[in-house]
Amino acid sequence: MLGCTYPAPVRILAHTEQIVRHYVLREIIDGRAPSQAIDLFAVEGATAGITYIFNSLRENRLLLPGDAIAVGMPIFTPYIEIPRLGDFRLVEVPIEADPEVGWQYPDRELDKLLDPRIKAFLLVNPGNPASVKIGRHGLQKISDIVAGHRPDLMIVSDDVYATFADDFVSLFSLCPRNTILVYSFSKYFGTTGWRLGVVALHQDNVLDRAISALPQTELAALDRRYGSLAVEPRKLKFIDRLAADSRNVALNHTAGLSTPQQVQMALFALYGLMDDRDAYKKAIKGMIRRRHDTLYRELGFAAPRIPNGVYYYTILDLETLGAQRYGQDFVDWLLRSKNPLEILFRLAKEGGVVLLPGRGFGTLHPSARASLANLSEADYARIGRIIEAIMNEYADEYGKSKAGSPLTLTPTA
Repeated sequence: MLGCTYPAPVRILAHTEQIVRHYVLREIIDGRAPSQAIDLFAVEGATAGITYIFNSLRENRLLLPGDAIAVGMPIFTPYIEIPRLGDFRLVEVPIEADPEVGWQYPDRELDKLLDPRIKAFLLVNPGNPASVKIGRHGLQKISDIVAGHRPDLMIVSDDVYATFADDFVSLFSLCPRNTILVYSFSKYFGTTGWRLGVVALHQDNVLDRAISALPQTELAALDRRYGSLAVEPRKLKFIDRLAADSRNVALNHTAGLSTPQQVQMALFALYGLMDDRDAYKKAIKGMIRRRHDTLYRELGFAAPRIPNGVYYYTILDLETLGAQRYGQDFVDWLLRSKNPLEILFRLAKEGGVVLLPGRGFGTLHPSARASLANLSEADYARIGRIIEAIMNEYADEYGKSKAGSPLTLTPTA
């Protein structure tokens, strides 16, 4: 707790691992794996975990330039950019979630995973920005593909929003030997500044098997890389290579999350484990859902109820909302006449609130993504009122351009 020594073991402190493993089993994996069969690596938040995973997959010849990686879309924008970096030069294959079916992955998209040229599948579950968990059908479809056709597929699943979902099931639960699980305490406990996350890996996994099956020349190169860590470096597990690679192997003795951070992580996990009635979870989920309802009420719409929705984020799609209230002709005019980012800039200027584009950076579309975890309920009410006022201005402008009089509002809520 005092931080007066380096973390030892470097991957994760022994007692922290025991506590956090039980927490992950309860909250993310739903108790579907033996507790002692899972290894953890404590990292500086989920994004550090993703960074380390990609680096180690490259260093251990599991992902090479030109290899294909499937990416569940839409996704946290930097995750799209990582495979394209010169360090990796991977070919991205988008697995597109369909907003028309509640942001689920259609079978035709998941069938892309049948292609053996795809080495790995990167996804966020529940999604960001859609804030929807993968439903039972999609989970079973992926599980069936892995079991029946792609036992070699590597899955990297960022489950940071899992604790906001109802009845969450991780792909780690269904495909434990294929899935690298990434989780962060940052969102659930509102502590992004602490940078607390873990990478979880089943002790019997496809990564270790794939490394052992590499050509002898490759294994010899890896022996040289990890030779300072073990007498028999070929027996070094991928998750321990992950920890070593995070410090370029040579500085492995200083690897690992700081001991005060690991103690704080253990305290969060203990708090979650001791709350056997889920009082905190119910309070947090209730809070963000009330904010969701308040935002849409002030917009003048009934709050949408999305199957498998998590509601950590909401996407305000002004194309859809505008069509519901004013008709498709208005929306067509809006798309022709206005810069889609104008509403975001006006909201920042007039309301002091910055929202992100709803469909990611680089895409011009009249939509905005709002996190429901960062502001007070009154702030979300104010956002709703400002957006409604802007929409009404546009409607008046449209009506005057068409008929010389303001457009008549169609009640929606």
